[in-house]
Amino acid sequence: MSKAKLVYIMSLRNAAADKAGQYIDYKGGQRYMKSPLEYLAEALERTPLGDAYSLEAVLFDDDEGSPRDRQALQDYGFGFDPARQWIYPGDLQVQGRRANDIFHNVPSTYRRLPLDAAAERAAGKKEFEQRLLERLTALEADLVVLDGLLVILDQLARPESPFFRRIVNIHPGITRLESPFERRGAWATLDALYGAKGQRVVDWRTRETVAIEPVLKTGASFHYVDIGIDSGEVICDVLGTDIDPADTILELRWNNFNRSLFPALHQGLALMAETVEA
Repeated sequence: MSKAKLVYIMSLRNAAADKAGQYIDYKGGQRYMKSPLEYLAEALERTPLGDAYSLEAVLFDDDEGSPRDRQALQDYGFGFDPARQWIYPGDLQVQGRRANDIFHNVPSTYRRLPLDAAAERAAGKKEFEQRLLERLTALEADLVVLDGLLVILDQLARPESPFFRRIVNIHPGITRLESPFERRGAWATLDALYGAKGQRVVDWRTRETVAIEPVLKTGASFHYVDIGIDSGEVICDVLGTDIDPADTILELRWNNFNRSLFPALHQGLALMAETVEA
């Protein structure tokens, strides 16, 4: 049986915010912050997922011409450099290749434009998605996994796109609206931490909160990508993370990756392997 061709898309600046590939302070000690990409590479090497998928490429949207991106990646850079920190060990292998050899940049340069330049940003975003489409088509991708991509896809997620329902996202929060543990959006982990302290944020600009009953668990969802924010149909989710209200954001992030997000990524890909056409 032929393997499905898998393409992974991420934002390095999101991995940098997680201190991926570094040891973080954890309850008076230290723990290694493994990224979802590093977990996936190991799973493809060591588990039956490697029989179902071939990781063809890792695409990242960070823009070296953007001062903001350069600042966010000052400790990492835009590619592996043995003299600098990187988001995983430099010798990481995936299915017989060096992970660094399958990294490719498709920069979302439209983000340099002012927020009030709505028409220009819309045109730039459309052009960025067209470049992504061309790259995915050239790679003959069967399935696309998003991890921490800090851009909301539009054209690629619509029914007329050749990649409709072939793009999935791994999200560090439960995305089902009916769940009392629902945490969508970019602030999912911080939102969960507020919830554990008996607070719900009603305005993320001001961090205004209202009191609620504490919610002491969180998890992760593996879902199809649509044009909303973490609103696509859920393929699977894992509610496996207990929250200590005294957690730091990185302590909770580490717990949720290891107890919910990695299992949800693995289970979701295993389920998709039964349906995706190679």
